[in-house]
Amino acid sequence: MNSIEAVVLGIIQGLTEFLPVSSSGHLELAKAILGDTSLPEESLTFTIVLHFATALSTMVIFRDEVFQIIKGLFQFKWNDEFKFSLKIIISMIPAGIVGLFFGEQLETLYGGNSAFVGSMLLVTAILLLFADKAKNTNKEVSYSNALVIGIAQFIALLPGISRSGATISTTVLLGVDRTKAARFSFLMAVPLIFGAIAKNFLFEDISLQSSEILPMSLGFIASFVSGLLACRWMIALVQKSKLAYFSIYCAIVGVIAIVVSFV
Repeated sequence: MNSIEAVVLGIIQGLTEFLPVSSSGHLELAKAILGDTSLPEESLTFTIVLHFATALSTMVIFRDEVFQIIKGLFQFKWNDEFKFSLKIIISMIPAGIVGLFFGEQLETLYGGNSAFVGSMLLVTAILLLFADKAKNTNKEVSYSNALVIGIAQFIALLPGISRSGATISTTVLLGVDRTKAARFSFLMAVPLIFGAIAKNFLFEDISLQSSEILPMSLGFIASFVSGLLACRWMIALVQKSKLAYFSIYCAIVGVIAIVVSFV
């Protein structure tokens, strides 16, 4: 892994983690197109570094909300902060269970299968199109909403299904305010990312060579900075009902991926 590859993949991860175009899908397509199984994405350590960077960028953007969630959990009072924290926990349950008990089975889907990724990108495109047409409201996320959104996040573990696209679209289609939908979508991912990082450190063989320190540092910075920009941009786009543009993009890339897989 060289520095240029690390920066490029860091930017891809940072942008596509928040924009509804599927970061996993794009990286899987890159592996299929390049025919290279040794891309840095295959490195577990590098993957952890990039995801940590995007999780950190989320915490920076939503630092006030993150503080309120932590505060709410430890106050043990039935107030708004505790209720919101409880909803975040509920939303984590489906993906948490799948990631904990079926992680190895899920990894088998990440093998550069561009036809499968393309099909899932088409599903993402349809979700985004419906969400773009949904009417805006002032509704808050309910407890039942949190569970449904959590199921959407679990489905988004499939390569090609955008996590932010699936969760934001589901939230909007449930009638929740667009700004609150984006906020909830990004915040609900942070605990799962840190949980996955902890799981990998505890149960996987994590190693780092001295020659990888500089590329990984550059990848981390690129992912963090691009994540900050993408997170702010995505919030503004959701508020302005601009999801249709990403729907078109996902549909085009999905069709190309399917065609290429047969050619």
